[in-house]
Amino acid sequence: MRFAFRPLAAFLALGLAVFAGPASAADKVTFGTNWVAQAEHGGFYQAVVDGTYAKYGLDVTILPGGPQANNRLLLPVGKIDFYMGANMLQAFSSVQEKIPTVIVAAIFQKDPQVFLAHPDVAKFEDLKTRTIFVSKEGIATYYQWLVADYGFSEKQVKPYTFNAAPFLADKNSAMQGYITSEPYAVEKQGGFTPKLFLLADYGFDTYSTTIETRTELVAQNPDLVQRFVDASIIGWYNYLYGDNAKANALIRRDNPEMTDEMIAFSIDKMKAYGIVDSGEALNLGIGSMTDAHIKSFFDKMVRAKVVSGDIDYKASYTTKFVNKGVGKELRK
Repeated sequence: MRFAFRPLAAFLALGLAVFAGPASAADKVTFGTNWVAQAEHGGFYQAVVDGTYAKYGLDVTILPGGPQANNRLLLPVGKIDFYMGANMLQAFSSVQEKIPTVIVAAIFQKDPQVFLAHPDVAKFEDLKTRTIFVSKEGIATYYQWLVADYGFSEKQVKPYTFNAAPFLADKNSAMQGYITSEPYAVEKQGGFTPKLFLLADYGFDTYSTTIETRTELVAQNPDLVQRFVDASIIGWYNYLYGDNAKANALIRRDNPEMTDEMIAFSIDKMKAYGIVDSGEALNLGIGSMTDAHIKSFFDKMVRAKVVSGDIDYKASYTTKFVNKGVGKELRK
């Protein structure tokens, strides 16, 4: 009896295999970041190494950015499929310049832009009495908001060259940085813990570390966009609250200058300051965006004359792929 059933079982298995056909191949996707690999990109790396992208039918290649790369230019011409945007200002600029790209998710609820000050600075307003080292880009963007809303002056600004030495040498100064990076360097080089003023906590409420894609891809293949957004969001939950060792190893492979200590510092600051999972994201999920939030930021930038008020800012983003609570059960 057992031997008699073997040919039938084999026949049925063959028939099912023929009926099912070959397994569908995963969609190949290239995601370009805006800087070298680091913990601030961790959720995307997590989704690669733990199989989340694969589970969603995606074969994702992460293309790191850096000083010699400009992945942003590769997006509208179709060389990459998704791009990690810095903040909403870039998206507003794309609308103004008629570049056919759109934000489909915002991983960082808070922009990590921070001012570092010496320990004697008691409050944010005290920075108006200090020399502040600011980059050219910073002067043209968030510093104009500080002038308009807080009464800062461009006369107190000195050029920031992405070197902490001038700040360390001048105790009556402050400098720009990212909450996840420069404070670590100052602690190591200066031997003290700087005062930190996260601009997002004082009203610079742009989303950051966005996921951008082409408007054409949104229109023609929304399923692909949705799968990439969902898988990336889950990757971020797992990176922040799960085992991220393999993701960190991949980050170190792509950026050998990154150390475990630096990665741990960045993750700690992302959690402590609610960079990824705070505000609207607590209810709507990581990656969330709301019209009211973006309008608030746009209005501030218009008031500060950073952007023109006639920009159709609503064309810079879509909320159709987010605000669904994807992955919230993974929060710990």
